Amino acid sequence: MRVIVQEKDFDLREETEKIRQNHPEIGALVSFVGLVRDHGQGGKVLEMRLEHYPGMTEKALEALLSEANRRWEIVDVTVIHRVGRLPASAQIVLVLVASQHRKDAFRAAEFVMDRLKTEVPFWKKEKTAEGWHWVEAKASDEIAASEWIG
Repeated sequence: MRVIVQEKDFDLREETEKIRQNHPEIGALVSFVGLVRDHGQGGKVLEMRLEHYPGMTEKALEALLSEANRRWEIVDVTVIHRVGRLPASAQIVLVLVASQHRKDAFRAAEFVMDRLKTEVPFWKKEKTAEGWHWVEAKASDEIAASEWIG
């Protein structure tokens, strides 16, 4: 289980190979890469700034991955989340889930992303032609995360 919060970009192929080399027993590897959209709540996005609470953010991610591991048969999982200033179309987040079977990998990856969006302390600002503004939480994210409770 790896949790990384960093400014620098990540390489999907490199991260995938790390898991594959360490776990030849896996039968499924699901990846999700989140990107900075060029259109946000305030119009055309020029760039985004992501902030976090160091230490607390990593602990929240680790707890989330531990819960995913309790719910599904996961062999390994990696989450890399970027912070700092990111241009439109930049990679923001990587979730890789390895398991022996695809259903566990898919469900765990979806669970991690749904809950990450609402429970992990990250804050986003978007820069548009009008300037910087905070990104408000979406009701759809709250609904998706609540479907996993219980």
